[in-house]
Amino acid sequence: MQSRSRQHAQTGEPAGGAHDSLRHTRKMSAQFSEMIDHLRGDIDQVDEPQCKAMFETAAEVLGGLVTAFRHYEQKGEHAWKQARNS
Repeated sequence: MQSRSRQHAQTGEPAGGAHDSLRHTRKMSAQFSEMIDHLRGDIDQVDEPQCKAMFETAAEVLGGLVTAFRHYEQKGEHAWKQARNS
């Protein structure tokens, strides 16, 4: 039977909590950034203007997600700040 208190294999820290959230958001942001680079790199490889526009639009949308994740990590937006009375 497995123990309920899981730990990260690399850090030995308990799973869950702020550290776990930041690990996941940073990993996802990195993947979004890779996809942005891939999309923008492929813009020059396609001839169809609609496809070029779609790739650029997708890169912009993913850029917005990277920004939102960064704001979450930094607790820089009002929505991500915890209530002071909690």
